[in-house]
Order: sequence, then C-alpha cells, then structure tokens
Amino acid sequence: MITPQNIARHELIGLAVRVAEGPDKGLKGLAGRVVDESRNTLTIEADANEKVVPKAGFVFSFRLPQEDKWVRVDGDVIVARPEDRIKKKQPKW
Repeated sequence: MITPQNIARHELIGLAVRVAEGPDKGLKGLAGRVVDESRNTLTIEADANEKVVPKAGFVFSFRLPQEDKWVRVDGDVIVARPEDRIKKKQPKW
C-alpha cells in the first residue's frame, strides 16, 4: 500500500500527478497521469498529450489511490532509475 511516508519507494506509473512548483512556469499546474518514468524525467499524459517533465528542481503532488489524498514529493528525492529508487533508502520528510 502506498502511503505518504513511502511513496518515493513505490511505482509512480499510473498515479495522478500535478506539477506543484518548478523553474519552468509553463509546466507549473500541469496535471494528468504518469505514463512513463526514466532516471531524470516523468512523462505525464494530460488531455491526450504527453509532456516530459524533469524530476530535478520540480515539486510534484501525487494522488494516493487508496486514501484519495494528495502528497507533495520533491523531485530531487526521486531522481534515480525506478528500479534503483525502489531499493535505496529514502530520507524521511
């Protein structure tokens, strides 16, 4: 089960996401669903368009499916290949 404390160690593909903050003001407020993830980027499907958003420097809000709750995650914390990010120890916030 995904919780606010362990979201950085879970699969992000399929979760609803919003870009909360970041240096590119054109991407701020972008909302959709995560359809792909690489080491440095998230691909977000929004209104039948896909946007590639860098993780570093951005803050994302992910919707937890079980709790219908939004959780903010600093993109710098999730910069890693998905298979490596799941294994590594995450800082508590």
